[in-house]
Formats: sequence, C-alpha cells, structure tokens
Amino acid sequence: MDLSRQLKTAIKTGDLTFGQNQATDACANGQAKLVIFAVNCPQEYIDDLRARHPDVPMHRTDLVNRELGSACAKPFPVSTICVRGEGGSELLSLPPNLD
Repeated sequence: MDLSRQLKTAIKTGDLTFGQNQATDACANGQAKLVIFAVNCPQEYIDDLRARHPDVPMHRTDLVNRELGSACAKPFPVSTICVRGEGGSELLSLPPNLD
C-alpha cells in the first residue's frame, strides 16, 4: 500500500485529525477508528494511549514526523494521525503493528 497516496485520498474524502492532543480526544470520545504514528513519536505517549484505549487499532509507520507531515501535504511535522473516517482511502486496512 502506498501510504502517502492513501493519506492524500483520506484528507480529501475522509476525516483525519493531526497531532497527539487531537488523537487523544478522538480516542476518548470513541471517534477513532485507527491511529497512525510516526516512527519517532514518543514511546511514552504511544504506551499511554494504548493502555487507555486498547480497543483502538494503532499502526506505526516507518516515516519520521517530518516525512509524515510531508506525506499529508502539511508544512509541519506530524507525529500522530487519527483516522475518524477513511473516505475513499484504504487506511483502515493497515494492520495494527504495535506489540
């Protein structure tokens, strides 16, 4: 799967939020369908989010936050993306890969 292409499709047709605070809020409100992390997202944050919301699928990419922000056409680094609606993308087919 071409993650960059899927992210761009989801940004246009779906419902994504960017950033740790927004992902935490979406998980708490039951809106998160998937959380995507940059490879350099702080492990403490990931562990805390997984502990509080074990039912939300989570996927860590091999992109650093600068690359993930660029893949989302954002002029800033993005460490966390919360998928609330995938739109025409296939993001929800990303397998959870955090153990």
